[in-house]
Amino acid sequence: MTVLVVTNDFPPRQGGIETFVRSLCDELPEVVVYTSRSPGDTTYDADLPFTVVRDRTAVLLPTPRVTRNAVRLMRAHGADRVLFGAAAPLGLMGPALRRAGARRIVAMTHGHETWWAGVPGARQALRRIGDAADTLTTVSSWCEEQIAPALSPAAVRRMRRLTPGVDTDRFSPECGGEEVRKGLGLEGVPVVACVSRLVPRKGQDTLIRAWPRVLAAVPSAVLLLVGGGSDRARLEALAESTGVASSVVFTGPLPWTDIPPYVDAADVFAMPCRTRRFGFEPEALGIVMLEASATGKPVVVGDSGGAADTVRHGETGYLVDPYYPPAVALRLVELLTDPAQAKAMGEAGRGWAREHWSWARSGATLRELLDT
Repeated sequence: MTVLVVTNDFPPRQGGIETFVRSLCDELPEVVVYTSRSPGDTTYDADLPFTVVRDRTAVLLPTPRVTRNAVRLMRAHGADRVLFGAAAPLGLMGPALRRAGARRIVAMTHGHETWWAGVPGARQALRRIGDAADTLTTVSSWCEEQIAPALSPAAVRRMRRLTPGVDTDRFSPECGGEEVRKGLGLEGVPVVACVSRLVPRKGQDTLIRAWPRVLAAVPSAVLLLVGGGSDRARLEALAESTGVASSVVFTGPLPWTDIPPYVDAADVFAMPCRTRRFGFEPEALGIVMLEASATGKPVVVGDSGGAADTVRHGETGYLVDPYYPPAVALRLVELLTDPAQAKAMGEAGRGWAREHWSWARSGATLRELLDT
């Protein structure tokens, strides 16, 4: 079985979908990846154990030229299976690849397909994508509920859940957090960490607004915001105006390989993600919350889209209203002031991640879908 993976979401770009697609490639026997250009891609691709072909453009679209290239790669590499890293819009190439000899086509959906399902024109395109694929996968129950009404009954019957996994060896207790704390001057202080792109949907501003209440109960606490993004200047200004700038640390962007120790540096992991733009910008799942659980950290998760699937409320952490900072602060204070409870939740989270969120399990599901 040789699989052609067609995707815009691939490292060295950073993000949950990129990690998802890249990790699934390791679970497949033979892979060739067709993807877009990205800064640093030549160096990154040189170390991969499979072939990556980069298009000349920064964004792949289902144009005639891109479709011809995909067909050529299928034939050149003897690929008879196709995996679309994100169904919309690249899945519109499905019929052409079927005619070129694709025996099985799997199209993965994430968060953005949920708004395709609700917009005229895009909704019809998503229906065509579903009809062209043997299976349309979803990352969460919420995504499935949003996407299914846009599909034909036959495509709905073929839908399957395909969730990302967690590398519980990389993300594990004591994987380097003490070194990070030492380097940042955070030894011996309570730390709440959020590891994510700095964009409004992730809710770092809610954490900053909640922080005065946290400091009132835990004066030495530090908020560690790991990642880069377009929202940094606004967040820094908010920290200043809220009077908490001295207890908020911004690391800036970090390579994906360096992330686990920063998660391990936390006492509590928090990402009060939220749904924005009238429901068109949700959190589809939130793999970083599961990575935090695998690292043995209690998690505080915003109730947005499929994010609820990443926490067992009251067992591995808490699901909170991301629009209400006092509620977020309440849970953070509870966990920071009760180390025994925080430890118990972290241990429960690691056990859950190891049992239910492994890449081996996700890979087995994908191989089944491609080989049926």
